[in-house]
Amino acid sequence: MEKIGLIVDEGADLPREIIEKYQIEVVPLKMEWPDIEGLPGENTFQKMREAEKRGIKSFGKTSQPSPKDFLDTFRRQFEKFEELICITITSKHSGTFNSICQAKNFLEPEKQEKVFILDSLNGSGGQGLLVLRAIDLIEVGEKKIEEIFKDLEAFRPKIMLRGILKDPKWLEASGRISSTVANLIRKMEKIGFRPMLGIKNGVVKAVGIKTRAKDIPTALFNEFKEKTKKILSQNKKIRVAISHGDNLAMTQRLKEMIESEFKAVEVAFVSLIDNVIGVLVGPDALVLAWCEIT
Repeated sequence: MEKIGLIVDEGADLPREIIEKYQIEVVPLKMEWPDIEGLPGENTFQKMREAEKRGIKSFGKTSQPSPKDFLDTFRRQFEKFEELICITITSKHSGTFNSICQAKNFLEPEKQEKVFILDSLNGSGGQGLLVLRAIDLIEVGEKKIEEIFKDLEAFRPKIMLRGILKDPKWLEASGRISSTVANLIRKMEKIGFRPMLGIKNGVVKAVGIKTRAKDIPTALFNEFKEKTKKILSQNKKIRVAISHGDNLAMTQRLKEMIESEFKAVEVAFVSLIDNVIGVLVGPDALVLAWCEIT
C-alpha cells in the first residue's frame, strides 16, 4: 500500500494520462441539460453549438457531487493508500467543498484523521496546477502529509488564472453577469478590446482588458508575458496549464506562442474544460493558468 493518495473533482480539468499515472480519483461534477443529451457531438461544447443552430433556448444546470459520491471515493482510495489529500474546485462558486467535508464525517474516526481537504479557491487549470504541486511533494517523499498540506495552502495564492470568452451569453444566462455587462463586453470586443476574467480569493471576476489583441490567444499571451516578466528575469521556471472550450487550433496556437518565446516555461497539460465550468464559459473559451516552479 502506498503512503499518500489524491482525490479531486472534475473541475481540475486534468488529462487522462496524469489521472491514470498517479492513480488519482476524480469525482464528477453534475450537469443537467436534457435538451442537448440527444444532440450530435463528442463533447458538451459541440452539443452547445448544435443547440444554438437549432434555436434551443434552455441552458444547463449544475450541482456538486453528493456526500455519498465522495464517501465511495474515499473507500476506494483507502484500499490503495494510507492517507488522502483532496483538492476541490473553489467553494465560492460550488458546494463541492462542503459536500466532501460532510462525507469525511461519515468515515470511521481513525480514517477521518487521515483525510486532508483543501479548497483550491481556483478551478480548471488553476486547480490542476495545485494538484501537480501536490504530486511533486508526494513524489519527493520527504514531508509528512501535514507538511504537504501546509505547503499547498501557502502555494495556493501563487497560482494565476486568466480566461477569455468568445461570447458572454452563457455567463449572462446563468445569472453570473447582467445583460448590461454582457452587452458592454460584446461592444468592446467589436472594437478590439478583450475583457479578461480571472480568479481572486476564489471568486471569478473581471480583472482587466487587453487592447490591440487581434484574437484570444494573442490577448492571453500578452497578459502572460506581462505578468511573468519579473519571474522570468530572475531565471525562475514557470509551469502552465491550458484548457479550452473545444477549440484545439486556438489552444495549440497559444501553446506554441508560449513555448517558442519562453524556454523556461513548461506547458504541463492541455485539456478540455469540464462540463460544469463549460456551460458557463461556452464554446471557444480559452483559459490559461500558471505558477512558478519552486
